[in-house]
Amino acid sequence: MIWLAGAFGVVLLAIVLWDAYETILLPRRLPGDIRLSRFVLRSLWLIWKSLGRTIRGAKERELFLSYYAQLSLIVLLGVWAAGLIVGFASLQWAIGSHLQGPQGLVGFGADLYMSGTTFFTLGLGDVIPMSSAARFLTVVEAGIGFGFLAMVISYVPVLYQQFARREARITMLDEWAGSPPAAALILRRAFESGNPGPALDRLFHDWELAAAEILESHLSYPTLAFFRSQHDNQSWLASLCAVLDASAFVATSVRSVDPFQARLTFAIARHTVVDITQVFRLIPRDEHATRCAPERLAEMRAWLVAAGVPLEEGSQYDQRFLELRLLYTPYLGALSDYLAMPLPDWLPRGRERYNWKSTELTAHDGAT
Repeated sequence: MIWLAGAFGVVLLAIVLWDAYETILLPRRLPGDIRLSRFVLRSLWLIWKSLGRTIRGAKERELFLSYYAQLSLIVLLGVWAAGLIVGFASLQWAIGSHLQGPQGLVGFGADLYMSGTTFFTLGLGDVIPMSSAARFLTVVEAGIGFGFLAMVISYVPVLYQQFARREARITMLDEWAGSPPAAALILRRAFESGNPGPALDRLFHDWELAAAEILESHLSYPTLAFFRSQHDNQSWLASLCAVLDASAFVATSVRSVDPFQARLTFAIARHTVVDITQVFRLIPRDEHATRCAPERLAEMRAWLVAAGVPLEEGSQYDQRFLELRLLYTPYLGALSDYLAMPLPDWLPRGRERYNWKSTELTAHDGAT
């Protein structure tokens, strides 16, 4: 029994320490192994998302879902800390519980108490290790506990720095595509400038960099995918969807615009959604097939022509566009379902909405 407890402690410590190392310190996509953090975060998200579905109001539901990212960090850190405390307590018990403490504090309870106060570097001194092995474990645990707290302190700011950089790109897209973002609005906005080629090239170049940053940060820290935007009608997934639709359409169907930059942006944006889908082990499927329907495409073409956007004529251009869409819509659909982030339409829903306009009106109304 003693050896079993010792083996359990060693295995538990190894699992937790390796999982924390991979999650925080190892900035690369991990192979398909079993990880404690993946199990904890996925299980908690499925429960949280199920609870969110019971909320009727869209804004209230989005607010509830937005709490998950911060809550998941607290829960994950708590699971890691609990695992390390139990692991070291098991080792103390396995070597004979050589501890001296207040009367009545004996057995595994004393080991657990000693482990907890040591891990969190409290140093109360009411329980004292009485053997060389117990002192050695105490020193090792104190060092690991100090390092664990240091990692937590450094981990959270990195996440919020990446989140802030992502949200800045999403906020700037509002002035181009509205909220939720619509690909047709991006094209109309560019042609309103009178010089659509350079305008679209700048936008697509910015989102080429943004997609690469999202790819790198969300592969290294998948928790970022659950961080939701400040406005309930925006999301990083919806923004990527609109940029992919716009770049695919420019690459195949828009006249008088060099499609080179659009193709580059399309390539890196598709790479981003495909790799993030694989991180979460999702099955690609197009749950939004109606967005590819010919009548919907005809509606968008008519809307763009009325807005002054010159388009190539011929069924071959529509076919090329739809073929490009099939390269990324199955992955967008899988991520949308899993993350509970709705995808935008090609066209604005009714009258287009810009958050910068609605915010201005709200502030003005409040002032009056």
